[in-house]
Amino acid sequence: MTKRVAILISGGGSNMVSLVDSMTSDHPAQPAVVLANSDQAGGLEKARSRGIPTEVVDHRDFKGDREAFEKALFSALEPHRPDIVCLAGFMRILTPLFIDAFKGRMLNIHPSLLPKYRGLNTHARAIEAGDTEAGCTVHEVTPELDDGPILGQARVPIFPDDTPDTLAARVLTQEHKLYPAVLRRFAQGDRTPVFL
Repeated sequence: MTKRVAILISGGGSNMVSLVDSMTSDHPAQPAVVLANSDQAGGLEKARSRGIPTEVVDHRDFKGDREAFEKALFSALEPHRPDIVCLAGFMRILTPLFIDAFKGRMLNIHPSLLPKYRGLNTHARAIEAGDTEAGCTVHEVTPELDDGPILGQARVPIFPDDTPDTLAARVLTQEHKLYPAVLRRFAQGDRTPVFL
């Protein structure tokens, strides 16, 4: 049975596009909805142009009340009956209540080689540490930030003249390959990590 995928975004949605565009022909999943936490998210129009339903739940309407925000997220997602939730640049920290509702069914992509550099500013931190490589990780979402089981990683070299922006661009290219590869395997019930 084809799995229904909800993709949550906050911005331009480049990872969402790579996921959606990979879900064709014999893929074990299909996009069910793209949800953003702002109607200004550029990815919404990209989803609509691909014929995918969209939803907006603006976090600013909830004035820091995470529980109310997440209840609204549930309400927006429920009609689309997602089997899998993919966070693709969704810049809100979710509570255990929301995460547990999708336990074992929620994925995230993070721009570092976890467990290194959880949180923000990952590229600057890797350069400052003198690392020779960086990359990205797809992991299962658990209540601990950027800490669930690793389902895939892709590595890129760090060059002496790299800036956080040049490194981010190189990592993003790998994110667009890794996330679809992991989703395909995950939707088939296979949690064996993908390494690129």
